[in-house]
Amino acid sequence: MEIISVKCINDGKFYKLPLGEKLSTIAPETVTDPKSGKTYPVIAVLVDRRLKPLDYSVFNPHEVEFIGYNHPDGRRTYSRSLSFLLQRAVRSLFPDKILKINHSLPAGMYCKFRGCRISDEEILRIREQMRRLVEQDLPFTHVKMTSEEAIRIFEAQNQPLKADIQRSRGRYACSVYYLDGVADNFYGPLVLSTGCLKVFDLMPYHHGFCLQPPSEEDINRPIARQKQIKLVNTLKEYGHWCKTTGIVSVSALNRRLMEGKAVELINLCEARQERGYADLADKVFAVREKVKIVFLAGPSSSGKTSSSLRLAQQLKVLGLNPKVIELDNYFLSRERTPKDEDGNYDFESLQAMDLELLGQHLNTLLAGGEVQIPHYDFIKGEPSYDGHLMHLDENDILVMEGIHALDPDMVPSVDQSRIFRIYASALTSLKLDENCCISTTDNRLLRRMVRDNRVRGISPEETIMRWPSVRRGENKYIFPFQENADVQFNSALLYELPLLRYYAEPLLRRIQPSSAAYTDAVRLLKFLSYIVPLQPSEIAAIPPTSILREFIGGQTL
Repeated sequence: MEIISVKCINDGKFYKLPLGEKLSTIAPETVTDPKSGKTYPVIAVLVDRRLKPLDYSVFNPHEVEFIGYNHPDGRRTYSRSLSFLLQRAVRSLFPDKILKINHSLPAGMYCKFRGCRISDEEILRIREQMRRLVEQDLPFTHVKMTSEEAIRIFEAQNQPLKADIQRSRGRYACSVYYLDGVADNFYGPLVLSTGCLKVFDLMPYHHGFCLQPPSEEDINRPIARQKQIKLVNTLKEYGHWCKTTGIVSVSALNRRLMEGKAVELINLCEARQERGYADLADKVFAVREKVKIVFLAGPSSSGKTSSSLRLAQQLKVLGLNPKVIELDNYFLSRERTPKDEDGNYDFESLQAMDLELLGQHLNTLLAGGEVQIPHYDFIKGEPSYDGHLMHLDENDILVMEGIHALDPDMVPSVDQSRIFRIYASALTSLKLDENCCISTTDNRLLRRMVRDNRVRGISPEETIMRWPSVRRGENKYIFPFQENADVQFNSALLYELPLLRYYAEPLLRRIQPSSAAYTDAVRLLKFLSYIVPLQPSEIAAIPPTSILREFIGGQTL
């Protein structure tokens, strides 16, 4: 019998396994997080830095690392599996209804029935059925089949988007998962069985409910309940517009591009976004007698800089005189910057800003006085003054963008009624299929990767490695304050993923298998493989004022 050598990173040991043996035979029950010291049940395994299910069979020597819910890919594996568990419960209770998993929200995944509301009683029944399936500890199995077979299965299950995405890929074969006799596809591995999914909840939300996975802080409890009505309404409005264009899924987007209608789509998306900025300006103009300051916040790569400049243009059209500055100019000098738990400078922290100076300057400007605006030198790590004096005349309005602009603790000494707050983010409503919505986080990561490489000389590997720190800062300093905004603005564009594939795919392919960023590179490349890229002649049609020019270059704002 042939023996395969497998090195386990978790314990540093080498294991000798029979050819074809499953890695589950050597998987530990738990893994320990090196930072927190907490233990987590093993969910999946990285095989040569590629995510695989625990029942992966070995036929070659490998380096493996078993992961739990503390790992981003562990959380994604759990969420995919939980989605399948939910679908199976719904099919058994309501075989005549179609469940759609529409959006990812801070409280989980927003789900609804196609064409009708879900009652609280129905939600309760679904939750109890899911718990029964967990108690039965049913296995998730996966099989390889031809794409034509998969298409027939999904069409028979009334899942046209799943069938369409297989058609648009043009691949001969694909993997399909099964749970209790029902087929599905989740574009990544699942846990071994339903018994691994003990922690979840369903929260009534809008016309449906929110599927809540475990909290990152405490895996024994579901994620905290959050009702973010403004965010939901923003997603709903964008989703409605996508329906009017006939593009609600990746397969529909692919068809539009393959029909040669990319430039037409670009023009349509840009026209809609211009109307969005005009609407923002109208809202600010309506309160101009009281408001003199506009704060614009958003997570990384949401297009804050471009949005502030596009808003300023529209304010000029209305006869106002906007003055745009970045809140980053009010960073403290490097030696006064707080540090995080790892001992690194925490530039995401509110305390990294000179809040006292900012408050003084804003109050002086509101009182009709003049201030000298600092300019932050990121190379030297300290503010400098170059004689940039500012005061606000009757027709002037100050537009400031930065990650903390919605935090009430940023300028508590300033009259809040004089401030208008905007939250901007790239909230895509595109779906791969009925169960799988596209991650807004991944969309922003791709934006940042392209811009970092072009403008800042930062490699795609470095961007990926820094991303967890960026996400921690967003979860702590930005997302809790989204609902403080007077208005929310969606900076996503329907054509941007085909655009980002053109720029990001070559960058991702440079990342070597030995890199710690390789796992994410493989995942993002697989995701992008479902999307038809734009061509250079089509990219040339993107106007120089587009928000996406902030990332790919050629912006004239």
